[in-house]
Amino acid sequence: MGAVMEAGTGTLRLAAAPIGRPEDASARLRAALAEAPVIAAEDTRRLRRLAGDLGVELAARVVSYNDVNERERAAGLVEDLLAGRDVLVVTDAGMPGVSDPGYRLVRAAVAEGVPVTVLPGPSAVTTALAVSGLPTDRFCFEGFPPRKPGERARRLESLAGEPRTMVFFESPRRLPVSLAAMAEAFGADRPAAVCRELTKTYEEVRRGTLGELAAWAGDGVLGEITVVVGGAPEPRGLTDPADLAAAVAAREAAGTPRKQAIAEVARENGAQKRLVYDAVVKARK
Repeated sequence: MGAVMEAGTGTLRLAAAPIGRPEDASARLRAALAEAPVIAAEDTRRLRRLAGDLGVELAARVVSYNDVNERERAAGLVEDLLAGRDVLVVTDAGMPGVSDPGYRLVRAAVAEGVPVTVLPGPSAVTTALAVSGLPTDRFCFEGFPPRKPGERARRLESLAGEPRTMVFFESPRRLPVSLAAMAEAFGADRPAAVCRELTKTYEEVRRGTLGELAAWAGDGVLGEITVVVGGAPEPRGLTDPADLAAAVAAREAAGTPRKQAIAEVARENGAQKRLVYDAVVKARK
């Protein structure tokens, strides 16, 4: 339970910024930018450019607040709040705290009993989800996949059985290797969509299987990227570990390499590769 709020404290406001077109900004965001006494901005230059595009003159004290200085800068911003000054948090695009700075400041403000509110607006997560053509009734946001190949493979393998639609962010430079890793972990035939430059002039949505999208991305992709991947299908076919191990053994006997046999059996039966692998190891023991 957080601290009891003291009279006279300011309010922490998290403001969603346009993910592409400035005209997507809400009237509340315009008013908040004009009125805020303190603005914590992920990139102060981009903030001033956004304010200029919106015709807003900033009167606030603008503070840099990004991934590098988030921990140390949060304490000073809480001091502002406790002194009665409202603080507006604006990141480069979308909602603060969603793969952007903001989470630590919210926690610190809540611990001090400072009120926190949100100015809702554009979100790359829900925009990509809506346009993907994949199920939207249940979904999860997984942020950026790990950069290191081993960590990325382990993270994706842990999600192979996730039944909900998954949303990822990724850089254009790492998109080809991430899509290839997803095809390896989830199956090359898993449906997905790559959403590029959402709401901008060159918006593009590529839909297909992970295998098809990985091949397409190999030629190079530019822009802000959001990837939406369909959830794992309901388990079908073999479910007993002994039966799965026997199916792998049969493919190996026919000349299929073990790694490939495990992947094929997992995909055809809607099972996680790790489950099939463990079944094979156990059977051999």
